Amino acid sequence: MTTAESKWRHHGVRVVHADELDVNTPQTPGMNRAAAITTATAGAEKLWAGTVVIHPKAKTGAHHHGPVESVIYVVSGRARMKWGDRLEFTAEAGPGDFIYVPPYVPHQEINASEDEPLSCVLCRSGQQPVVVNLDLPNVEPNPEEVPWVDNIHPAPKGETPREC
Repeated sequence: MTTAESKWRHHGVRVVHADELDVNTPQTPGMNRAAAITTATAGAEKLWAGTVVIHPKAKTGAHHHGPVESVIYVVSGRARMKWGDRLEFTAEAGPGDFIYVPPYVPHQEINASEDEPLSCVLCRSGQQPVVVNLDLPNVEPNPEEVPWVDNIHPAPKGETPREC
């Protein structure tokens, strides 16, 4: 075996099986997170990935993840996101949709289904297990629905595009 082959055998691709996920992660009330790709499980240095399940009719508490960016991929179910200082904005996502959460943005994940679990894959830009649970006063009871419009896709008729 050459030196390069032996190096990659133990420092190459890693598979973390579903029954090997680590549930000992910082949690937010209303959701169950399980870590898949971390420094400990795969040797990752700049990424964190795992799963999130929110039960039917459940919602998380308001929280943010400090300086970490997050991407949520909806596997099944219907996600309703609320965000802002008073959770005054909302949008929904379904299977196959991606959700981007910038650093420090207060947000809340909601399972919009009354009978189906919301199952997602979550990826973060760092290994820091930052979860800052928030007690937000005066949460907006009727958040504004914000359709996602970027510089590539046109806004629906009658709506003004917003910057991404």
